Amino acid sequence: MDWIEIVVLIVSGVFVGFINTLAGGGSIISLSILMLMGLPANVANGTNRIGILVQNIAGVASFRQQKVLEVRKGLLLGIPAVIGSLIGAMIAVDLNEDIFEKAIAIIMLIMLGFILFKPQKFIHGRKELNEKKINIWQVLIFFGIGLYGGFIQLGVGYFLIAGIVLSLGYDLVKTNALKVLIVLLYTPFSLAIFILNDQVNWTYGLILTIGTFIGAMVASRLAVKKGVNFVRWVIIFVILLTSSHLFGILNIQDVFGSIIGK
Repeated sequence: MDWIEIVVLIVSGVFVGFINTLAGGGSIISLSILMLMGLPANVANGTNRIGILVQNIAGVASFRQQKVLEVRKGLLLGIPAVIGSLIGAMIAVDLNEDIFEKAIAIIMLIMLGFILFKPQKFIHGRKELNEKKINIWQVLIFFGIGLYGGFIQLGVGYFLIAGIVLSLGYDLVKTNALKVLIVLLYTPFSLAIFILNDQVNWTYGLILTIGTFIGAMVASRLAVKKGVNFVRWVIIFVILLTSSHLFGILNIQDVFGSIIGK
């Protein structure tokens, strides 16, 4: 690994931590970079979890310091998400690599719709829902979100934002705080599944984590006030580029290899 790869991983990690903490979909960048650097899709999926874990530790710490985190509800909703994530991760590690690559490409294109239409604009908090107890439907919803998050993680933030706002009625600041707590709760379990199946590249993952930590700290301070629009078109470009590569339309690894001198 040379210095250009290290810089690319750290800089992309900053974007990932920033985007994921503010909204979601940042894993599009990290998965893309990891795969374009030559990691198989399954290994990129596992390696990405290291940065996800650290960025959410940073985000939770910052949101708690700012006193906007509803810990109790986060823990209650985190339990079904943890169970779902274990099942999702076990499905992911056993999936054929070619099928998994196509699944990532399709999900990336679906996430493109979320990014273009910005769900933050059409979901609003409802205070009358704040005080209600957790019900079975919410348990099932967050189990399903955990299942998806354990499987791929990509874009899970959008589903969590929708689930928290629509079912709990929180504003986007408290929603983002809850989101990072729930992801923090289930990520160690899904990461463990990938580690046990030898689908984690620690060198790439730890370098990427330096950036995700910085990005998460900055984003949690801004608390959804700035930043998402700044990187929106970058994400759209990366989605289209990576999806073209995964569908076999372009061979981006050759292009990237020429840039970093490989």
